[in-house]
Formats: sequence, C-alpha cells, structure tokens
Amino acid sequence: MRFEPARFVKSAGNKADFIRDDRPLVVFAGKSNVGKSSVINCLLGRKNLARVGSAPGKTTNINYFLVADSVWFVDLPGYGYARVSQAERDRWGALMEDFFTESQRIRVGVQIVDGRHAPTALDVQMSALFADCGCHRIVAANKWDKLKKSEMEPNLALIRRTLELDEETLLVPFSAEKRTGRDELLGAISARV
Repeated sequence: MRFEPARFVKSAGNKADFIRDDRPLVVFAGKSNVGKSSVINCLLGRKNLARVGSAPGKTTNINYFLVADSVWFVDLPGYGYARVSQAERDRWGALMEDFFTESQRIRVGVQIVDGRHAPTALDVQMSALFADCGCHRIVAANKWDKLKKSEMEPNLALIRRTLELDEETLLVPFSAEKRTGRDELLGAISARV
C-alpha cells in the first residue's frame, strides 16, 4: 500500500465529531513527550502534517489524517506528562473512553513508547486498551538512536515484559529522527489494513 497522499481532515474534541465511515483506522497512542507526532510525520514523509510542539501535550483532541484516500491515521491525545489542568485531563480521559467504546473499526493500534526507559503504568493501561479492542497491536520503541548498543536488546526485552506482549505482537525499534524502523512499521501497517 502507498501511504500518500496524506492530509489532515479533522480534529475531534467530543464523540459527536468522530469520523464514522467504512475506512479502517490506524490509531497512534503514546505519552505526551514520546514523539508521537514526529513518528506520524516520519511515516508519512511529511515534516509538519502532525503538529510537533515545543512542550508536551500539543495534541489535545483526536486528529484524523486521511491516507491514500483509503485509511485513517488517528492521532490520540498524549497521556502523562503534559502540563494541563485536571479538568483538561478529565476531558481527555472521557474523550478516549468514548473513542474506545466505538473501537470496532480500529484495525491497527500503534503504541509509541520511549525506547530508552521502562514503559510506565499509563503505557501498560494503553496497551491493555488496544488488547481489549481486539485490533492488531504494534509497539514502536521511539528515540532508539539515543541508546547505546549494549542497551538495545535489554530494553526491548524490558518493554516486551512490562507491556506483556506476546511473541506475535510486533515491537519495532524506531527513530523518527534517523528514520530507523520506518519501512518495517509501514510494512506491518500495510499488511494489516
């Protein structure tokens, strides 16, 4: 599958704004500071399609990108580190709950974690959400270029163990900056949509 053209279509701040058509969804989730927008931009070969912020928490709604007129790339709000009010965090939580209630169209869930560190409790919760909705799961260990060679295998094992990934769940070492893992991740998405 060719992943072009790609364009931003809509930002949904509540469930009434969700796009509901027959196209499959590829959903991207990750902590606020994990580089989720950078991963999406890298995959789509665009510099600023998904907005990259100078501070965590730039993505506050569910953003829909139409790719090749046949699949939706969906960028979920980041979780964790963002400096926002409790009311805004509660709104994000309700938005995510509404989104996953309608999860039958999610074909692929791409969870982006920081490859340098153990996944957090919030990462574990997101992994469980993807598992519960029955979609194909892929985990991208971003910021891979920041690791020493001696850290790579142990970090992959730690991520797999912490998120309780079975052997069939693809875990891709990824660097949005160096484009490491880009072709592997695109190929995996293409095979599942």
